[in-house]
Amino acid sequence: MKFINSIVTRATFLALFIATPIAAVAGTLEDIKARGTLRAAIDLASPPFGMQDASMQPTGSEVETAKLLADSLGVKLQIVEVTSPNRIPFLQTSKADIVVASLSVTDERKKVIDFADPHGVIKIIVAAPASMAIKSLDDLKGKDVATTRGTSNDKEATTQAKDANIVRYDDDATLVTALVSGQNDIMISAPQILNAVNQRRTNDPLETKLVLKVNPYAIGLRKGDDELKTTINEWVHANLKNGKLNEIYKKYNNLDLPSDMLK
Repeated sequence: MKFINSIVTRATFLALFIATPIAAVAGTLEDIKARGTLRAAIDLASPPFGMQDASMQPTGSEVETAKLLADSLGVKLQIVEVTSPNRIPFLQTSKADIVVASLSVTDERKKVIDFADPHGVIKIIVAAPASMAIKSLDDLKGKDVATTRGTSNDKEATTQAKDANIVRYDDDATLVTALVSGQNDIMISAPQILNAVNQRRTNDPLETKLVLKVNPYAIGLRKGDDELKTTINEWVHANLKNGKLNEIYKKYNNLDLPSDMLK
């Protein structure tokens, strides 16, 4: 009898051990509502997606997107400030419920987190002054090329500009400062970052030389967080259809979302 009881006890413990992580993930939406706050990981050094205004208040397209989602859920938004490299680690360690930080949807990231349906797109470009003749990736050979560490831009820079000297910065704000100061003159990043650079680099602005890729970006969630994913997907489609997400995107990017996303 003791042997049987031991087996039952071990089996019960194993069942609880296996079930616990799943229950914890599955309850994220319930936890958000019970807590009354949505903890969104947002990079506030990545204009125009996340930044601080003159009063040091968070603003940007992803900040407004997260606020809209929190309002729809009937809770308050709690911004968990992150950098590009730690967006996913903060999600995985439950320091945030979701990531809303222009997080490009990639196969590599899909291995470790889930994504809601995309609510925006972002190009990866090579930009440099007009005086520089850059017509192909071969023209980057031996040149310093700046990008932001841990981003999809970094990945494309590493894989496509193999003969360039890649200079990595920890966030977009530092990248912008380096380009404005003339510390670097070539970047692999997004058009939105190019605009931020040229607003301050008026004497020798950069221009788009090459388009390397166009990535959709979406809200990141923990693996297995299916209830929250379904809820956010329904919200994304409803707010693409009613124009609210396009309004936010256009406000900060000066262009509309692709027409196929708005259907």
